[in-house]
Amino acid sequence: MSKKVIDLLNAARSRELSAITQYMAHHYELEDQDFGKLAKKMKEIGIQEMKHAEALAERILFLKGEATTKPDAIAKKGQSIAEMLKTDLALESAAIKMYNDAAVVCAQEKDQISKQLFEKLLGEEEAHFNDFESIKEHLDKMGNAYLATLAG
Repeated sequence: MSKKVIDLLNAARSRELSAITQYMAHHYELEDQDFGKLAKKMKEIGIQEMKHAEALAERILFLKGEATTKPDAIAKKGQSIAEMLKTDLALESAAIKMYNDAAVVCAQEKDQISKQLFEKLLGEEEAHFNDFESIKEHLDKMGNAYLATLAG
């Protein structure tokens, strides 16, 4: 198969590894601050990102490539929930663009399985983006009253 596709799969895997670290760091921080409901959501998304990283590695190995173990960036810890959401939205937005572009390249390279994988991941990243955006919108509108609903 195409080295170009394997490189795209590895770039996506690196991004997923960064997302795992970031979301789990946010999970621990939110749990420590007693925002249990939001911490749980961060953990759920972090686990989904782990599954993405695994699926990408499996595809890379199937294509006879070597799956990277290096994240593409250092996780960004937010000082506030609003800052966490800002960094999480940026990470998801970058993933959405990356996976859209990667699906196009996979189609050009005639690798329908990798294309379908990127399209599946794309849908899940869009759902993550929507989750973070919804939380941010509620926080922007209701402030501390909304945060109180996330405690415990």
